[in-house]
Amino acid sequence: MNKDTESSPIELLVEDSTPDYRIKIADLLPDPESRLDSMLFRYNPICDSSIPFRDSTNPLTKKESITQLIDKLNVAKSIRYQRTIEDTYCNVYAYDYCYFSKVYLPTIWWTDDALQKILEGEKIKAIFGETVDHIYSSAIHDWFLKWGASFGWKRMFAIDEIQNKVNTFGGVGIICAKRKEKGLSGHIVPIVPETDLNKAYRKNGIVIYPLQSQAGEFNYNYFSEVRKDWWNDELYSSYVLYYHD
Repeated sequence: MNKDTESSPIELLVEDSTPDYRIKIADLLPDPESRLDSMLFRYNPICDSSIPFRDSTNPLTKKESITQLIDKLNVAKSIRYQRTIEDTYCNVYAYDYCYFSKVYLPTIWWTDDALQKILEGEKIKAIFGETVDHIYSSAIHDWFLKWGASFGWKRMFAIDEIQNKVNTFGGVGIICAKRKEKGLSGHIVPIVPETDLNKAYRKNGIVIYPLQSQAGEFNYNYFSEVRKDWWNDELYSSYVLYYHD
């Protein structure tokens, strides 16, 4: 099926690939210049000891620590995530959210040559412009399908189910949509635990629009109904849902 000619996006119903434990994380080192109040070094992990990591001891403290993390990253106001004339930074925010939640999501990824060497057993160092390069949200959509299982991501197929898992277990949820037009970036957004003040949108008790947090054309610490089912926009050819404990 040629997805570029479809009238509306679909959720791909293919099975995840088998985990391949030969593959390695592609990550740059934290840099002192990678900060919330700066646009520099966006693709390096933030070097800021005041940002809380997600607590992994039990579901309740996981959820509380995620709320603290969202408050601290403050995507709505932090300079790091603000759009520029050239680009928006949904992938950078999603990466930071996952990094401090102690799960792996790429903001850079191996070049084809480096990837082949890794799969053949060579030890390769992440060097930007040589062995790794940027990866944007349309490519991350495909990365999830090919490599997500290798890093502990689990494919899900229902908005209500993934919101409930995030709420119950304090896990990390992601919606990632791929653009129809080749070469253009899609969109990637964390699905986050509900709080007393911030809720998913439900109809007849079923989550229709999950509670999300995003950078993009507009930045929101929390939103649900304001962007409705953005992943079904005609700009996108498909979308995927993934969850990580």
